[in-house]
Amino acid sequence: MGRIARILVLATMLAGAVSLAPLCAQAADQPKAAIEGVSDKKLLAEIQDAIGTVQRPAVSRFDARRRANDAAEQVVAVLRSEGYYDYDVVPDATDADPPTALVRVDPGPRYRVGAVGVDWLKPPQDQKTQDSALDAVGLKRGDPGRAVDVIASEGRVVAALTQRGYADAKPADRKVVVDHADHTVNPTFRIDAGPLVRLDGLQVQTDGRTNPAWVASLAPWHEGDAYAPAKVAELERRLRDTQVYRQITVALAPAEQTDAKGKRPVVVSLADRAPATIEAGVGYSTAEGLGLDVAYNRYNQLRRADTMTFLARYADIDKRLGAQVALPHWGRPGRTLTLGTDLYDQTTPAYHRTGADLRADLKQRFGKTSFYDVGLTIEYDRNRQADFDPAHNVLTPADLRLAIATLNTGLNLDRSDDPLNPTRGWKVMATADPTLVTGDRPVTFLRAQVQGSTYLPLDKSARTVVATRLRLGSIVNGSINDIPSDRRFYAGGSGSVRGYGYQRVGPILPNNQPEGGLSLAEASLELRRAVTPNWGVVGFVDAGSIGGSAAPDFSHLSAGAGFGVRYFLPFAPIRADIAFPFQRPRGDAGFQLYVSIGQAF
Repeated sequence: MGRIARILVLATMLAGAVSLAPLCAQAADQPKAAIEGVSDKKLLAEIQDAIGTVQRPAVSRFDARRRANDAAEQVVAVLRSEGYYDYDVVPDATDADPPTALVRVDPGPRYRVGAVGVDWLKPPQDQKTQDSALDAVGLKRGDPGRAVDVIASEGRVVAALTQRGYADAKPADRKVVVDHADHTVNPTFRIDAGPLVRLDGLQVQTDGRTNPAWVASLAPWHEGDAYAPAKVAELERRLRDTQVYRQITVALAPAEQTDAKGKRPVVVSLADRAPATIEAGVGYSTAEGLGLDVAYNRYNQLRRADTMTFLARYADIDKRLGAQVALPHWGRPGRTLTLGTDLYDQTTPAYHRTGADLRADLKQRFGKTSFYDVGLTIEYDRNRQADFDPAHNVLTPADLRLAIATLNTGLNLDRSDDPLNPTRGWKVMATADPTLVTGDRPVTFLRAQVQGSTYLPLDKSARTVVATRLRLGSIVNGSINDIPSDRRFYAGGSGSVRGYGYQRVGPILPNNQPEGGLSLAEASLELRRAVTPNWGVVGFVDAGSIGGSAAPDFSHLSAGAGFGVRYFLPFAPIRADIAFPFQRPRGDAGFQLYVSIGQAF
């Protein structure tokens, strides 16, 4: 009986669903009116979008005809906007039950653009500007006589005048003659160019600490230059680049503020962001352990959109306290001066290093994410490492006090579509760091490296991406034991050859400690696939080698492979990878796990 009861219940549910189906169908959206007589699919789609839909059928023939009349008005508006002026539109209603609204349409011929003219109510002061405005019309004889194209053409004329300094240019009522004899549309634009506006100084309005004189130094124009919207927009972009303001408005002052020489100020309104923020970040890998960063930021303390940062880091391989100040637009737009200092304690498989540094860096941006920089770092540290004599197979502990001066130079070209989750384009990074070491083991050397990466989407939506990376490095002058252990090249770990422990690719000393090298070669290949809008998967292969001479050595490659998942946040993906080494070093685990923010490269 229990089985029979379940069958009866199921049958009752199915019968109810069938009985409700017609009601659901009636409640579904349907066109307000049927359209007959339009063969052009694109025109028909525009008409259907314009007339809209209803949720219920008409209750009477009167109701259906009322809907048809409403739809006919929309049809006429679409036809006229698309250049059909000899139309015949007849609203009607069917005799069906329920009745249906119907619109019979004969679009007639499509009108074309004929003569186009510009009537200057007040012309610009020079012929070159007039010619530029006329060139911006863009309508050609024979083009479809669409209303939207005519209106856009008028807008382009005004925009061309504005770009050349006529900030008050405006159109008057246009004249459009529709010639039914030859089926043409003949627009005449009536334009008032107004006076040529020249730029004056800035009016800075702010409730914060910003020095108006500093803002004025960012203006990309000189007093008396002709107004240029692009220059005003560039000043706003420079202010936004500082990331110190919550709201920024940069606009030309109203016309009544124009002086006798035709000059007008630019009004800059600034609202400061919160004066301080706290940021925290965390990362983990089986090779490098847990890492925690906390930063306290203070903004605009020097009244020039500066950012002061106090940093604390606690990680298994790097512990430090630091402070720095970043001064944007130092000396010229796009250049940032950063001054900083750190106290650090680094414990890696290859060395133990404690000390302090002072640094200064000048970074010049060109483009959104590309830059070159030059800086100077002065360090004093205690470096405990192991020196190996291969001739006698002797390992000697070394406890060195070193003073190090490094001239840091770098170039970063980023032509990818996203710095943290690129799907197309390429990147190139290069550094060259001349270094002078004094103290227990003096030496002078050059450390240089270059890295390139490419991103190739395999479909239009970039759901599947092939990413590649190649990195080469070289240290010129000095032997392995001459170079401080923290300046040597190492490979293995999250951003290097995955599957291997941190610094575990390359020569390993008899005490199982990485030796490092004078050259580096690394390569990576990834296949990235976005499975859903929030989740993605990755498969990858990494390879790398460390050489004992300045020339990169490709003869002793270590390789690893693995897979991972990505969770896409609005600003960057969270990355979780598991990787396996092809040749596991003695004492290392059979796999490595990595969790961080952003793609591997």
